[in-house]
Formats: sequence, C-alpha cells, structure tokens
Amino acid sequence: MFSRRLLRIKVFQTLYAYHKVEGKNYASTEKELLHSIQKSYELYHLLLLLILDVIDYAESKMELAKQKKVPTEADLHPNTRFIENQLAAQLRANRDLRKYREKRSVSWVQYPEIIKNLFLLFAESDLYHTYMEETEREYQYDKKLVERFYSDVVMNYEDLYVNLEEQSIFWIGDVDFVIKMIVKTLKKFTADHSGGGSLMPMFKEEDDEDYARTLLRKTIKNEVPYLEMVRVSANNWELDRIAFTDSLILQLAISEVIEFSSIPTKVTINEFLEIAKLYSTHKSSQFINGILDNIIKGLKKEGRIKKSGRGLIGEV
Repeated sequence: MFSRRLLRIKVFQTLYAYHKVEGKNYASTEKELLHSIQKSYELYHLLLLLILDVIDYAESKMELAKQKKVPTEADLHPNTRFIENQLAAQLRANRDLRKYREKRSVSWVQYPEIIKNLFLLFAESDLYHTYMEETEREYQYDKKLVERFYSDVVMNYEDLYVNLEEQSIFWIGDVDFVIKMIVKTLKKFTADHSGGGSLMPMFKEEDDEDYARTLLRKTIKNEVPYLEMVRVSANNWELDRIAFTDSLILQLAISEVIEFSSIPTKVTINEFLEIAKLYSTHKSSQFINGILDNIIKGLKKEGRIKKSGRGLIGEV
C-alpha cells in the first residue's frame, strides 16, 4: 500500500518531531514511525467500512418508514438498489477486511452523525439519483457507484476530515492518499470473487519497513557529518540561515544516496524535491537541488556512492 514517497514523508515527519520534542531518543522515535505507518493502514480499513455503515443507515431509514402509522406506497415498497449493492456485499464478506476489523476493532460506532450526514449528502447527489433510477442491476454499475462514492463524495466531505484529525494526529495529511488507495483497491474487484478481491498489504515490498527504519536511523546517527556537508556546500553559510525543513530534507536525501545502493541517485533527488514542494517554501526545491548536486559530486569523487543492481552501476 505504502509507496516509497509516502514512507519518505513519514520518516521526514517523524524526524521533524524528533528534533522538536525534547527527550526523544532513537528507540522511541522509531516506535513512533512504525506507529504512524500502522495508523495510516488502520485508516485504510476504517474508510473502507464507511460505505457499509452508510448502507446500514439507509436500510434503517427504510425500516423506520415502513413502521409509520400511515406509510406511503414508497415507504412500503422502497427502492432497495443501494442497500443491495453487489460490491458493498463483497466488502462485507471480504476476509481481509473482516479479519482486520475483528483484530483491531475499527468502527464508526462512536460517530453516528458522520454516517448520517454522509448518507444525506450522498442521497442528494446526481450520482445517487442516476444510480437509483437505473433499471439494470449489473455489477459494473454497482462497482462504479462505490468507487465514485469515495472519489466524489468522501473525498470532498470536509466534516470527515475534521473528525479524522480529531481521532488521530497521525491521520493529518493521509486522508486523500488513503482514499486513492481505496479506489485503486476497488477497481481490482471482480464479480466472480465472493469477497471482491484482496485488500492491499501494508507494505508493497518486503524490504519497505526496513527501508524506513534504516533511513530514519542513519539520518539521526549521521546528523553532524551530514550538516557539515550542507554547510560546506552552501558556501559556509551559517546553518541557522537554512530553513529547518530544508535542512532535514537535505539530511534525508544524503542518507538515502549513501546508504541505499539499489535506489538511483536521480530518484532520490526527485523524490525529496517533491517533498520540499509540499513542506517547505516555494524557493526551497531550487536551493535543495543545488546543494544536493554539489554534495553528490563530492561524494562521488570520494567513492562514497556505490550503486549496484541492474542499470545502476556507475550512475550518479
């Protein structure tokens, strides 16, 4: 599930907290990094449950309508297309989701207003009305509705973002990414699979967790020599004149270039420039690019950059 870019961002955020909060050591910082990653994976499952809880709320409204003293024909014979959505039924039966839900006890039970308001918002949309008026009940229509429920409705439901940020500080900034991962997951679901398909694993590659741990550990351990590289490359600027976030990004990039022989240098540079665009000033990426270019040239001359693997030998 987690791309290397998101792992880099997680490491950057954890490193920032390490320097800003007194009394932190490496052990507690690494624990915080792994907890942050696990919480994002929890968010993935929690948001997957949204569609099921919204459907349950819609069904409960139908049942209440039938119990009116004088129910209308529509109350007695409601359109059940939404509550019988085939892809949602697959999610409900999905082994991966059920197993995680039972293990971690994730649910929306304490936030009924979120579910209620999300349904009301969804029920007023053209997407919902068009779907409910469709006469054919094909799987592809059900699948498309759930995909767009997340990409069009959930993605733009501001109250949900506020609620999630209140639930966990680790979810700030993760919601959009997680929703995109959910849509990507649903696109792979097929009609001939009782549970739709498999959910995403926490890590895309087996060594991703080790990558994140190592990047954090090596950056903290080598802070002094890395900062000296930055100072020299910046024409002996005082380090306090360099933005703190820029300094952290530079340290992380240096660490990755030196420590990870399988990652192309250009990939490292481009990835951390993108992170700079997200977390630093509009001029930072240009500054960071220039500093990194000087540092990498120096490291190459010293023979400290060693890349191995297909197409990587001798590259810088």
